[in-house]
Amino acid sequence: MLRRRSARIMCLLKGNRVFVSQEKGEEGERLAVGMGSEEKVMGIPQLVHFQTLITTGALFLGLVSLKFVSTEVSANNIAMTVSIAVLALFLLIFSADFFIEGAKGLARRGGLPEVVIGLTIVSIGTSLPEILVTSSAASAIGDDPALADFAIGGILGSVFVQITLIMGIVVVNRGLKIRESWLKRDGQIMLLSVLILSFFLITEGTLEQWEAGILVTLYVVYITWLLTNRKEIQAEEMEDAAPTETQGSNWSTAAYIVMVVLGLAFAVFAAEQLVHYAQNLAADLGVPEAVVGTTVSGIGTSLPELTIAIMAAKRSQGVAIGTLIGSNITDPLLSIGIAGLVHPLAITPGGYDLIIYIIMPFTIIGCLSALLMMRTAYEFRKWEGWVMIGIYAAFLLTLEAHRRGFITF
Repeated sequence: MLRRRSARIMCLLKGNRVFVSQEKGEEGERLAVGMGSEEKVMGIPQLVHFQTLITTGALFLGLVSLKFVSTEVSANNIAMTVSIAVLALFLLIFSADFFIEGAKGLARRGGLPEVVIGLTIVSIGTSLPEILVTSSAASAIGDDPALADFAIGGILGSVFVQITLIMGIVVVNRGLKIRESWLKRDGQIMLLSVLILSFFLITEGTLEQWEAGILVTLYVVYITWLLTNRKEIQAEEMEDAAPTETQGSNWSTAAYIVMVVLGLAFAVFAAEQLVHYAQNLAADLGVPEAVVGTTVSGIGTSLPELTIAIMAAKRSQGVAIGTLIGSNITDPLLSIGIAGLVHPLAITPGGYDLIIYIIMPFTIIGCLSALLMMRTAYEFRKWEGWVMIGIYAAFLLTLEAHRRGFITF
């Protein structure tokens, strides 16, 4: 009799836990378990010892120290420039990761579906380096017009890197199942975003401020639609989906807010330093700004997407695909749009052929190839991942051939 009564009590407890969890999310589950739970919510005191915060702070101090040494000894050599640029890049990556951790936690508390989290919060967070780098470059165009090539090349390069190299690495590491809704809704919007940006750039080789305003407006409309229809999207995700357990972080709301604020502050500082020293490096080596933006900056600012997508693919393919596709919607609409609002982006004569005839076509080809491979049986196979990596390798070879004068326009 005692065992039966205990079993009934356990069933009731489990039922209450599921019910409250469905109604109130993670917080409700924590309340339902009550004092029997061993989970402890960590606050700001524990955040001080968080490894990511410690690493980010150490990178910040290292960057400031190196800048001070460079100023005091009047060092202006390539080694010092590269060292500061690398530290700024790593600070940008870690601070963006810190920002994403806080943003995802706040989003989960708001009950957003995982794919919507990937398409909105995570994609904006992982695109934060691109947003800050291009905006910083745009603000300095008055002093150096070639920074427009850096900004445009960085955005197109970031999209191309993510859809070919980053997507390829993720797929080779773990094949992905593709939902039809992801392809029809978000995949087509990604391609449309790249095409609209390309059209604006081809016409007179300039992204005017009113055109940038259109890009930002389109992004706001897209995000608003996602958030407004989040319940319908959640219902689509639940259809034919195996139940998965989503583990959430156990930080307090105040800790999440601190992550967002500190992550953003560190990222802004790092982006400004990266643009400044990448510009110096390009001048020292005689490399066009568009090439630096497409390769070094493009790959560097895409590292958050690579890390998050690989980690997310093991637990939630919705977050993995949402992060990559979402970032490739954010960059050609929001990132370059904000930069264009800061200052019109006019491609210089020296960078026109490179951007219009090489970087832009490869970006469009990369997007079309990825969508085509996703469409085959709605599955991204590992060999297709190698094909995407091969497309990026072909792009690098084309860049080198153009630099050596083997390809001219």
